[in-house]
Amino acid sequence: MYELAILARGGVLLTVWAVAAGWPPGRLAGRLRRDGWQRICRGAWAAPGREVDWRLRATALQLLRPELVCSHGTAARLHRIERLGTAGGPLEFTTPARSARGEDIRVHGTRFLTSRDWSTRRGLRTTTPARTVGDLIRASGTREEAVVVADSALARRAVEGVRREALVRYEDLTAELAAPRRGAARARTWLRLAEPASGSPAETVARLRMRDAALTPESQPTLLTAIGKPLRPDFLFREAGLAVEIEGHAFHGTRRAHERDVARFNALQSCPEIRRVLRFTAGEVFRRPDRMTATIRAALAL
Repeated sequence: MYELAILARGGVLLTVWAVAAGWPPGRLAGRLRRDGWQRICRGAWAAPGREVDWRLRATALQLLRPELVCSHGTAARLHRIERLGTAGGPLEFTTPARSARGEDIRVHGTRFLTSRDWSTRRGLRTTTPARTVGDLIRASGTREEAVVVADSALARRAVEGVRREALVRYEDLTAELAAPRRGAARARTWLRLAEPASGSPAETVARLRMRDAALTPESQPTLLTAIGKPLRPDFLFREAGLAVEIEGHAFHGTRRAHERDVARFNALQSCPEIRRVLRFTAGEVFRRPDRMTATIRAALAL
């Protein structure tokens, strides 16, 4: 019999591998528990000391069921595509087989899944960025959810502390949503609201709320400070000389981040185009958008 650790792949051991290597089923479970292996799901165990996070669980499920392809929210996490709301939720997969649900897993059955629709990302089989965004927009319950996903994939951003390039082009998403699939017509309408220059989900929602209020600023225009350094405010009403900044709390968790924010605020006010700067928190954008737009409208009236 082989040592159990030798049989594991990526920190995961399947019961069928151990049995095939000569371990008697009656002795195997006891040995795994004595050695500190952690049960992931039926038929799969995590190596001692390994954190059983969402990626390890997804790895185990794909080893057990090779037809599963990470999709929707799980694919978004793998590609670092931002979404509204929490990043948790059940693991999501797509397969040509029948759809199914469990306590912590959701399997989407579809006839529309070819080899062009998936690739390998961070060790897992997952839908491509274009297919992932298409699936999420088609299934979105709100305009805000859909446009946040599209903006994130179209933009070059730092997500979860990792700087990444843009994942898709607008033409890629247009092609993905061209097929007559359920939810595609509404998704195409929402895609037209996407803005690759958007810097965060809060900025996306702020832009949509301003649009609803008939406010149409420039997004992320490049300005020059008094010393000639380029700087891009979140929004600019150029004729009024009004800049609007959306402050995401994730960027201000340390003293150094706060110092950078203060320096940016001062530098922004030195730009010749700027006469006034308004700042709003992400909480205000999400919970009190009417107050935000009213404040902007009042500033423009001055």
